Amino acid sequence: MSNDPARLVVRAPNWLGDAVLALPALESLRAALPGTHITIAALASIAPMFHEDTSAAPDAVLAIDDRAKEAKLLADGRFDAALLLPNSFRSAWDARRAGIRERWGMSANLRRRLLTRAVKRPRGRVHHSTYYLALIRGLGFDIRESLPRMSARPQTAARVDALLSRHAIDGSARLVGFAPGAAYGHAKRWPPSRVAHVIERVVRDRHASCVLVGAAADRDAGREIESALPPGVRVANLIGQTDLRQLIGVLARCAAFVSNDSGAMHLAAALGVPVTAIFGPTDERVTSPLGNHDVLVHQVFCRPCMLRDCPIDHRCMKGITADAVFAAVSARLHD
Repeated sequence: MSNDPARLVVRAPNWLGDAVLALPALESLRAALPGTHITIAALASIAPMFHEDTSAAPDAVLAIDDRAKEAKLLADGRFDAALLLPNSFRSAWDARRAGIRERWGMSANLRRRLLTRAVKRPRGRVHHSTYYLALIRGLGFDIRESLPRMSARPQTAARVDALLSRHAIDGSARLVGFAPGAAYGHAKRWPPSRVAHVIERVVRDRHASCVLVGAAADRDAGREIESALPPGVRVANLIGQTDLRQLIGVLARCAAFVSNDSGAMHLAAALGVPVTAIFGPTDERVTSPLGNHDVLVHQVFCRPCMLRDCPIDHRCMKGITADAVFAAVSARLHD
């Protein structure tokens, strides 16, 4: 385009962690187009994140609650241009069906002809955040090398204070969060019995309160953890009880956070919470949390396999000990 677009829609990634890792790219875009009205269009499960204070700083957020109606939602926005962060053919097709004149994205998955400005994909293995920055650079914009940044809004913090109070956690408590699940598959989950062991030591040795977070699908893992805890050691189990904005508020209250490779891991990192990240079948070189965090791996011949379920003995995750995780968390809890 000879001039900056007046109205730009950015189609956000479909995974929560990827949406967080796209924040530095969106920050660069915001700086490059100060006079453009920028709307972030995201799946309804992701969109609430952008209603908190993020470095993306959008002017508006569009929640896509029905993928079949995405093209119509985009058409109703009367956008001049669309920046497509997902690499799918469908995202480019929907933008074209919506009648958006300028369509920008990576030239992937046979969609080159659907794009008006196509950027060549980076070669080799690159971190997801670097990938999104490469797209912004490829479009001719200056980029800012930064970390994902986010903070909970006051109304979110107030909701979380009330939630924690119902679980007998007051505002002065030092809180350590645990995310024992992972949407991608069971292979990414560290054994619940070891999570329980770390919680026991955090409560008894570091005198902190502990909280479990996750989606409804993680409830079984939460029950296993609670069942494995010895008498007298309590954890606040919020799994399946928070919406996305409440999750952000809970994470913002944490002094440290333990997580598998998950969206919650990236949220905590963006909120400035020290993360102990446990990686098994996935590749920490591509999806590790950005910033000063502890990334724990146990190198075996078969990782990273990227499988949802381990076909053998889950050795990549079982090789990470409770002692190693506790040591990392304990070092982050300043007395």
